Amino acid sequence: MRISSKTIYDIGVNQIGTLQTALARTQQQLSTGRKNLTAADDPIATARALEVTQSQAINTQLVTNRQNAKSGLGQEEVALASTTSLLQDVKTLTVNAGNGSMTQKDRESLAVELEGRLTDLLGIANTADGAGGYLFSGYKSTTLPFTQTATGAAYQGDQGQRELQVGSTRKLAVSDSGSSVFENNVNGNGTFVTGADPGNYARGGSGIISPGSVKDPTQLTGHQYQIDFAVTPATPGTPSVTTYTVTDVTLGQPVPPAPVPATPIPYVSGQNITFDGMQFDIKGAPADQDKFTIQPSTRESIFTTLTDLIGALRAPGDGPAGQASLTNKLNQANASIDNSLDNVLSVRASVGSRLKELDYLDSAGDDLNLQYASTLSDLQDVDTVKAISSFTQQQINLDAAQKSFKTLSGLSLFNYIS
Repeated sequence: MRISSKTIYDIGVNQIGTLQTALARTQQQLSTGRKNLTAADDPIATARALEVTQSQAINTQLVTNRQNAKSGLGQEEVALASTTSLLQDVKTLTVNAGNGSMTQKDRESLAVELEGRLTDLLGIANTADGAGGYLFSGYKSTTLPFTQTATGAAYQGDQGQRELQVGSTRKLAVSDSGSSVFENNVNGNGTFVTGADPGNYARGGSGIISPGSVKDPTQLTGHQYQIDFAVTPATPGTPSVTTYTVTDVTLGQPVPPAPVPATPIPYVSGQNITFDGMQFDIKGAPADQDKFTIQPSTRESIFTTLTDLIGALRAPGDGPAGQASLTNKLNQANASIDNSLDNVLSVRASVGSRLKELDYLDSAGDDLNLQYASTLSDLQDVDTVKAISSFTQQQINLDAAQKSFKTLSGLSLFNYIS
């Protein structure tokens, strides 16, 4: 078959070009470390690599979110730890205030010290988050959470908990509202709160009512009650007699139900008074017409508790009646402070559990990142040993093609005609 010189040249050039292209592609694979240089090389692997790359980018962003969450929760933990220490200090001062040997001047000194603690607590509640906002203002992050008032402090934030996406399917609260930390405190024993009528002091009564406890939860009514005392003066040969009646203020009837007026019950100092699932005692010497109240526990701000405590220390507290009035108020304050401490510790436990969860999520995120890297390597990375072998073989083939083409193109009968 006759082959023209042009055909010989065209075939030779095309073959050399093909070999050079293959060699260049292998060289590019080695230099980039990628086996698929374009999507056309392996469309399925390229699409899968894009999905994995996007998932890896999301995982990287979640790592950043978890770091931000740890920072926010770490700041909150520091603030709550300071609050715990401060309330424990307040508890100590409150117990000391009950010392009967203290004078009014001594109690005034304690009141001044408690004012400082109140200011400190307000500062903690208004802690900044370092990003132009406040830790305990809920969603209203740029609003100052608390402002001091005559009765304690007013909350300016909301009930929201700011959240961050810390996992592919997990959002985590990175803050707590000031209301849940500083105002979510029940007074009394958590079920009911006992108290003395302010007029008892003026009447000279020295009765002290205990915080009480729940004896039978099934009998609790959630009603308000009032205990009224009556004192029959002593007469020659007959000692004075102190009695009391219990009234269900909510229903407007005696306890236990009886014809009105109810039969008075003889009073014995320190003897348990039990009704409707509640139990408490009254000690001392109540005066005629003295009153004590029992009400369902309600939520009370710790700032209100401290403000009332400061007022109680500054009220007249001398003599049996004054000491009894002070003791009743201190008992109420002690119970509320204990409940406040329990609430703060509960929030701290919640913060700790969230920080622990972030540690677990970090560990899982690291494992996931390794898995993504391994998958991308399988889809994209070139087999270096195989590529170098191919490169060497292609280089030899190209060199052979070039030399053979030179020889072929140089053949001519005219070279042998002299």
